[in-house]
Amino acid sequence: MRSLIFPSIIAVSIAAPLAFADTDVDLDSNKDKWSGSAELGFVSTSGNSDTNNINGRLGLTQESIQWRTDYSLSSLYSSSDSDTTAEKYAGSLQSNYKFDTEQFWFVRGAYEKDRFSGYRSKSSVSTGYGNRFWQAKDGSYLEASTGVGYRDFAIDKDAAADGESDRGTFVRIAGTFEKHFTANSLFRQELTSEISTSGGNTVNESVSALQANIVDNLAMKLAYRVKYTSDVPSDTDTTDTETTASVLYSF
Repeated sequence: MRSLIFPSIIAVSIAAPLAFADTDVDLDSNKDKWSGSAELGFVSTSGNSDTNNINGRLGLTQESIQWRTDYSLSSLYSSSDSDTTAEKYAGSLQSNYKFDTEQFWFVRGAYEKDRFSGYRSKSSVSTGYGNRFWQAKDGSYLEASTGVGYRDFAIDKDAAADGESDRGTFVRIAGTFEKHFTANSLFRQELTSEISTSGGNTVNESVSALQANIVDNLAMKLAYRVKYTSDVPSDTDTTDTETTASVLYSF
């Protein structure tokens, strides 16, 4: 039964904008407005040490008068002297029903598979209220949301035979600040906290990113991510960090 929960809710969040909003309506025309970005970073060294690092991300936003839906896919791979040292794949989808230009109700689904986390997979669904407190004409904004959800962190028995899976309800608090310094550069800060209400983990995450255009829709992006999990399987760390440099194409 549990295996049907997450696909069902994610399917609902995809279908909701189509069911409750006129797909032929847009902010400025009779069609939904789509925007997005794709980024790729790669570092390879050879000699005394052979290393390869690849990171990629695809983000899409679909917006109409009543709905805004964000889709995200990302991956990270790293190896050293033919040994894999990092391998992670993640995806999320969030649909916001807009009450007005500031307030919204969200439905969110997320999935992550990290080979070295001690978990076989991590999935969650959540829903709640959000507010875009401030938005400037140049696109800068400050947004926060809070809600409740259910997650399934399935432990990898091969990696941590003495651990326990984390399944239960949680409270989600999230905030995003984006500041456009010029028409060609911006800073973005994301903070999230998922606090278990059923005796499980507290997961805190911070993502800081600086982006500057090179030419037209092509930009360089530097990002730093910190993720803290309060209780992790044996032989794994509570804190993960990532520093990435990538080329980003916006469309």
